Amino acid sequence: MKTLQLYISLTTLVIGFLGFSQSASKANILYENRAYVEAAEIFVSLPKTADNLEKLGDCYYYNSEFENAYKAYKQVYDLKISTELSKDFYFKYFQVLKGTKNYEKADEISTNHLKDTINTKELKALLKKIVPYKYELKNLTENVGGSSFGVGLYNDKIIFASTKNIENPNYKWNGKPYLDLYQGVVSTKDDNITLDSIQPLNDEINAIKQHESNAVFTKDGKTMYFSRNLKKRIDLDSTKIAVVSIFRAELIDNEWTNVEPVSFSSETYSTMHPALNSDETRLYFSSDMPNSLGSFDIFYVDVYADNSFGTPINLGEKVNTIRREQFPFIAKDSTLYFSSNGKHGFGGLDIFASGVKNNTFLEALNLGETINSEKDDFAFVVIDSINTGYISSNRSGLDNIYTFKRIENERTYYIEGLVTDKVTGEILPNTTVTLFDKDGNVIAEQLVGEDGRYRLPTQPSQEYSVEGFQPKYIPQVEFFDTNDKGNIEFNIELEIESYKDAEDIVTDDDKGNTFIELENIYFDFAKWDIKPQAARTLDVLVALLTKYPRMEIQLGAHTDSRASYEFNMDLSEKRAAATLEYLVENGISRARLTSKGFGETQPIVPCGDNCTETEYSINRRCEFLILK
Repeated sequence: MKTLQLYISLTTLVIGFLGFSQSASKANILYENRAYVEAAEIFVSLPKTADNLEKLGDCYYYNSEFENAYKAYKQVYDLKISTELSKDFYFKYFQVLKGTKNYEKADEISTNHLKDTINTKELKALLKKIVPYKYELKNLTENVGGSSFGVGLYNDKIIFASTKNIENPNYKWNGKPYLDLYQGVVSTKDDNITLDSIQPLNDEINAIKQHESNAVFTKDGKTMYFSRNLKKRIDLDSTKIAVVSIFRAELIDNEWTNVEPVSFSSETYSTMHPALNSDETRLYFSSDMPNSLGSFDIFYVDVYADNSFGTPINLGEKVNTIRREQFPFIAKDSTLYFSSNGKHGFGGLDIFASGVKNNTFLEALNLGETINSEKDDFAFVVIDSINTGYISSNRSGLDNIYTFKRIENERTYYIEGLVTDKVTGEILPNTTVTLFDKDGNVIAEQLVGEDGRYRLPTQPSQEYSVEGFQPKYIPQVEFFDTNDKGNIEFNIELEIESYKDAEDIVTDDDKGNTFIELENIYFDFAKWDIKPQAARTLDVLVALLTKYPRMEIQLGAHTDSRASYEFNMDLSEKRAAATLEYLVENGISRARLTSKGFGETQPIVPCGDNCTETEYSINRRCEFLILK
């Protein structure tokens, strides 16, 4: 009997093992073929190994089920040694942490494992101050059925993608019907916005077992560009990949026809999400073509008069990252709106804006919490000259189209920083920091306190310079620009150098006075005219004052103790004045100079009437005291 029970137990174990093995094999095949819904149903019942859990998390992650993905990924994170986890895993875990509003832990993962320091709390506070607009959103498609996204403006209609046709076959990735393109009319009544008269586009556009989305139209309404996946799937790293391409269609006799892929598309990489600029000379799009920085980048091609295209141009690092940039839209003012999960945001895809200066896109700005959520927010479209438009988002659990109204945000622009000594690094209180416009006019000024910090207001889209000035220091000037979509909170450290550290002939005495050390100037007895030898010495001073146009000095003349007190005081004042006039005659502003005669009152050698000739000559001198 015991032998029989042991046999039954062993048989049960073997059958169970074989069952798990077959299930794991099937789950992996489904996973590799991106049938994530079916794969997840099997992975959830498999042993909780790190590999199974990560793939289960991926199945949820790729369908934006971040709560379920978080539960799986957290177990992987807790099971594995940190060195065994890939950077790709950490990024996905970081994304689901943000997608579940676990921002503190997400920031920790990004900082420690992705080497990208993020403080989401500070980002939120900053964006509240600097984003151009606040947004009010209303769900337009919650009653349409299925998932809907990606608005194209077409005459008085909108064109959008939707899975609402339940008669379509299901797509294995997400278990939902294939996407088709629909048209509808947006109506407003008593502040209620509805989408009416929804109709699918014709069968030449909406192909069977293919996705269509993101249509854009020329102004004459006769040409449409849209995204469609190819039927043919390619092998990439042993995984079957469905490539998406941009197609162009023509309107002939009120029917869309002549549907062809654009010339820059390919069977080996995707091109998608077309967008035209206002004069229709450029077509922007997203692609993972070979020269991309990340998984998807924003590109453009020139559109020529004969409807041919130029070479794709990558928009570069101000827009693109090593992650995913998609859904471009170009407004009438040439501002680029797009979505990214590679730039700092709140989770999933966030919407960013990038202005243009000198034909170059500027650093992109996250549009803030009033439009971006912890989930995917994308496909921004603004109706030009009216502060309304559309975005798409899966914040409710399904992709939906939202209308928005944007209200100008009262932004605070400013520049701030710290003033320190360039050599010692010490903070320099009482430094005057001045902000100038591009024409050199003073905009604002601040005398910094004991902390050495300054903060001055600026305006958008302006050119400025900021100067730090401290008496006995060389002023430092920094130039910078502001723009209207970001980079409006500057932190410029001003490191200023003292004249003493910059010039060998400048020195401090034990009382803290700063002097310019030059060869002594000699005058004939009882005279004050500048002799040639004295002129050569003063020429060195002229050069120094020319080099530092903010330097101000006091010219002090001293006599020996021979002759009367009154005579010596008068003589010293005349010699100091003569020295000042020489500098003025050689181009130095009188406003920067003061002269003072000290007579015999400040001898270097206090020998009275018993001085040697050498001591008398030491006491007869001119000194150059730096005031500023």
